[in-house]
Order: sequence, then C-alpha cells, then structure tokens
Amino acid sequence: MTNYADIDFSPLLTLSDDEVVTHSPSRDVRLPSGKVIALVTLDNGRDHNRPNTLGPRTLTELGSRLDELKARAAAGEIHAVAITGKQYILAAGADLSDISLVGSTDNARKIAQLGHHVLGKLGDLGVPSFAFVNGLALGGGLEIALNSTYRTVDASAAAIALPEVFLGIIPGWGGAYLLPNLIGIENALEVVISNPLKQNRMLKPQQALDYGIVDAQFPAANYLEDSLRWADGVLSGRIKVERKNEPGKIERLTKWPIAIKMARGMLESKIGTVPRSPYVALDLLDKAKSGTKAEGFAREDEALADLVSGDQFAASMYAFDLVQKRAKRPVGAPDKALARKVTKVGIIGAGLMASQFALLFVRKLQVPVLITDLDQARVDKGVAYIHDEIGKLEAKGRLDADSANKLRSLVTGTTDKSLYADCDFVIEAVFEEVGVKQAVFAEIEAIIADDAVLATNTSSLSVAEIGARLAHPERLVGFHFFNPVAVMPLIEIVKTSQTSDAALSTAFVVARGLGKNAVLTADAPGFVVNRLLAKVMGEAARAVYEGTPVADVEKAFGPLGLPMGPFQLIDLVGWKVAAHVQDTMVRAFPDRFYANENFHALAELTEVVEKDKGGRVTGFTKAAEKALKGHVGAHPASAETILRRVQDGLAQEIRIMLDEGVVPEVEDIDLCLILGAGWPFIDGGASPYLDREGASERTFGDTFHHPPIRGIGG
Repeated sequence: MTNYADIDFSPLLTLSDDEVVTHSPSRDVRLPSGKVIALVTLDNGRDHNRPNTLGPRTLTELGSRLDELKARAAAGEIHAVAITGKQYILAAGADLSDISLVGSTDNARKIAQLGHHVLGKLGDLGVPSFAFVNGLALGGGLEIALNSTYRTVDASAAAIALPEVFLGIIPGWGGAYLLPNLIGIENALEVVISNPLKQNRMLKPQQALDYGIVDAQFPAANYLEDSLRWADGVLSGRIKVERKNEPGKIERLTKWPIAIKMARGMLESKIGTVPRSPYVALDLLDKAKSGTKAEGFAREDEALADLVSGDQFAASMYAFDLVQKRAKRPVGAPDKALARKVTKVGIIGAGLMASQFALLFVRKLQVPVLITDLDQARVDKGVAYIHDEIGKLEAKGRLDADSANKLRSLVTGTTDKSLYADCDFVIEAVFEEVGVKQAVFAEIEAIIADDAVLATNTSSLSVAEIGARLAHPERLVGFHFFNPVAVMPLIEIVKTSQTSDAALSTAFVVARGLGKNAVLTADAPGFVVNRLLAKVMGEAARAVYEGTPVADVEKAFGPLGLPMGPFQLIDLVGWKVAAHVQDTMVRAFPDRFYANENFHALAELTEVVEKDKGGRVTGFTKAAEKALKGHVGAHPASAETILRRVQDGLAQEIRIMLDEGVVPEVEDIDLCLILGAGWPFIDGGASPYLDREGASERTFGDTFHHPPIRGIGG
C-alpha cells in the first residue's frame, strides 16, 4: 500500500499562491478527571462568510501540528486530541480553486494522497481523537470528523454533507471507505450519492446523529463545554459509545451487495450512464465492504485523480463558479438603492401558480399578500391551498404555531380589485395570452400608485407587447418563475426598452428577498430557458413525427446528461404549455424551430405517454398513438442524427442569442440553464459541452470559450 510519508508534496504548495490558509493552533484543556486534551481550532482568520477550507498549505500545517501532538501523546503530556473550528464552521472541504489548478493527473493524485496522509493522522495519534463538529462540515470538513475516533455535533450546525458527487468527483479523503463502515451501506448510499443528486441535499445535525455519523449532539449554548465533558466521560470509561448502524459480517455478505445492485439500477433509471462520479462512488462504496483502510484510501486516490483530470470536473468547476459568484452578482442589475420598498404584494389570479407565488412571497417577504380572481369560489380555493401548505410546514416543524398563524393572517383573498391600491409590487399569473394579460393590467393600473411595479410571469410572450396599453409601461418588468416555484432557484428578469431602472432594481431586490437567483434578459421570444428548451423539445418532436419510436428518441438525448428526457420534460411542464411555447417560437423563428399542428391534439389528451417505475418515458398511450395516426412518417432518424441535430441547433441558437444581446455573455445562458432547467453541472450548462462535442465549430466555426473548458487530459 501507499506510504504517504515518502511522497514529495511540495509541488502542491505552488498550485495557488493566494490560498487562504486555515491555521490550526492548539491549546491544552485540563478535563475534570485531570486528563489533558489538546484542542486544535481550525481558523482562517476570516468571518463566517469565508468558511475554513483545506488547501495544500492548510493541510501541511495541520499535518505538522498533528505530528507534534503525536509526540506529546507518546511523552504522556496529553491524553487525547480534539479538533474543532472557528465560530459556526468546522470546514467547507477542499479548496476547490486549488484543485481546479492541479495541472496534471499526478498532482491530482497528490491532492488525494495529501488529504489521506494528513487526516489519516487523526486515527494514528496513539491516543483517542475527537472531532467537535461545531458548525458547517462539508466534504473534507466532514472527513476530518470521520477520520477521528469520536464525534460530537452542535445542534445548530448549518449543514453536514459529502457533496462531492454533485461536483463530478467523489469523497476522496476517506469518506467513501470510512462512512459505509461506520453507518452501513444503505445510509452511506444516501449521504454519498442520493443526497448530492437531489439538488445537493445536506444533513441537519439530528439526521447526522440518527445515521450514526456523530456519537452525541449538544445545544449551541454550551456546545464546547458539553463536548469536552462528554470526551472526559469517554476517556474515563464512564460513557460507552454504541454504534448501532455499524455494519456486521452478515450485512457485508448479504445486505451490502443487494443495496449496491439496487442503487445501480436506480441510477441508470434516474440519471442514465453519462455522469461518471455517481458510478465511481458506487464502486468505491461497494469495495469498502472488505479490505483494509489503507486499501480503501488507495482506491480513493486513484478514483479522485481520474475524475479531477476529466472534462466533467472541469465543467463542474465552471458551473460551480457561476452559481457561487455570478449568480450572486447579477450582471446588469441597477443600484439596489433605486428599488421601491415593497410593503404589500398583489397577485392577479388564484390558481395553482398564483397560490404558489403567494405562499413564496408571504413566507420570504413576510408582508401582506393579496390574491384576486374572477369569482369568490376560486379565491377561496386559492387561500385554502395557501393555508393548507402553511399547515404542512407547521406539521413538519419548519414553522412554529405563532409564525404559521402570522403568515395565514397576512394572506387576503378577494374579488375586490380596489384593495390593490396600496400594493407596491403586483404580479400576474393568468392565462398565457397577450390580450388577457393586457386586460388585467389595464384594470389594475387604474387602481395602483403611479410608481408601483407591475410584473408579468409570462414564459415566452413579449413583455413590451403585454405592456403596450399601459399608461406607464416603464413600470413593467418580466418576472419569470420556474416550476415548481418553491424549489427552482431561477427568476428571469426581463427588461423592455422602456423599463425604468427603479422598476428593474425593485424586481432584483424582490427576487433576492425571495431567495432566488435572478438573471437579466432582453425581451426576446422565450427569453433564455424556454427558447433553448423549445429547441430541445422541437427536435424531439421532429424525430417522432419522422417515425422514430418515442423511447428511442429519449435514449438519443441521453448523452446530453439532462435530468430527464425531452418527452418526460414535456409531460412535467404540461403538453398544452409545451405546444404553446413551440408555437410562439415557430412564429418568431420559423426557419429554426419545429412545431407540428398535431401536437395540439396530443395536448388535449388526459395522458400522452407511458412511463416506467423510474419515471422514464417508454412509449405513447393508446390514445396518443390513435391521435398520432396519419401524422407520423416512415423514416425514423438514427440516435446519432438526433443528437447531432440538437447539439448543432443549441449551438446555433446560443450564438444567435449572444449576437442579439439577449444576455451579455454566454455565462448567463449557462447559469439560466443550470438554475432554471436543471442542466447538469457536469456539462457546465450547455456551452462547454457544445464546445467539447464540436457543435460550436460545426455551426459557427469557433468555440464559446477560449480555450474550451476541458479536463487536464482534454
């Protein structure tokens, strides 16, 4: 096995000259029993907005500190070592900026080896080690704890997770071997693979305790004191640590292989086989059932080196940077000082979408929210839905009784439009037809203040046309949510040639208040996300109407790595909505988008497609096949042809959108696709993938990125 002590790690120290070093000072704490514990506190000297991270210099310093403590333990000066972090944070894992600059597969391997070398020392000090997880513990931060002998957690810790699979890599500093051997294979599969693939879901402290990741939980008020007292009890033998989820021999022989097989089938059904990291993680978890820790660590070294060197990780780092930085500083957003203060929100409509808006606005802004509709029955149904959803949050413990009652009292439903008079921000959620939206806005504009902001949630119509009959069209902005409203993090904010900076600023401030990321887009058909999804859905429809079986079309789109196939997506957004969007795009760009009149016949059906247990589309229903009869050709397209069409179509459309100034830069298009359409991190959105696949060169003779975003071996 690898002897980490013989490896020269010095090349890693030059990877990033601007590493924010997380220092590891130590102090001795005498426990009530008289034993002495050396307490290491990780601290990068910044506030909680800059979490501790674990770059090469940080790890080297921590390794030296642990060597000193091992020597002191051997001399009998200390009886245990504990490691904790600065306020609210243990560590947020590896310094990703360093990892993305590794430059060679050998350096990538050394990053893994250095982490194993240093964190592995926590299990080889000659005395017990304790990890006091006092706050955020992600990736390498959690692996610090896993490499320790015992673990406690602060009940208020923000999040605990191994998110690496979400970023196209694997837990490479012990997590893939240590975790399943601590909490069992089924729990480990949830933490290492399932949670990252569920929009990077994190664990709360109680969940970490229930899984057995930590041994004890203490309240924030006296967390460190309680943890030290607990450690003293463990050292003196008064406290026995029991790990009920630790796998036994029978589980390794029987449950383990079954769980792995089921997980593999689930992955293939849910995400296809394009993403590499989930399957690499699965193999590591499988092999963790036997062999030594050293063998497990060596497997992680090779797996991490391979993934870090690849295209998917390079694209993931590009996507990660967009979401972490660009999304937080929207390009083109006016000074927030120009924003109108929003003290009351009006929502035109009381259907499902409007009710979801109301719930989000009242929860996040905690201001009065008014919903209206054509008759009281619809209004009452909308208010009942909102109250019911608040009740569900209360039942889950996410709201206390007082907060839930306050939110209910802030929601008003009526048919009396005069109550809009004191609203500062009014958004419509009515039928997707220009005339309908113009009519409701004309009625409301006569009631509200001259500087109140009007917002339309249109998915593809012209915002300028919707506002053409307004006395003050400068107050109108597009404010396009994505479904499901509570979950999807994107709002496309649409600016017309007349939109004022005050209205635009208000929209951005409101979006931030709702916890959403906003991207500014010009008033162009379909804006960003729906324009490109219409290209995807149109090419899928074209192939079907040529005579290609729907299941074959779904498979042909597999290499795009999208979270679902095109017809699964259409079924989610609704066939009527999809048909409307396709019509809108074909009217605007008849030479570049595909639509078929028969699509509307399909949209009238109750059920159009059949699906397997994983939700994947397997074919059309009999009713759909009947509706398609006579409209389908006899010249099915090959998978290669379908994929080439959609790649080239996307590349062409994105280039045109940039030339038209729909958004300032291609990064904004990728950000919209990632946040609004679930486009995978491993693609980096669309543009890095299209560059790699040659679609950019084929369609416009260049690439979107210079140089193209590729892995070390690319």
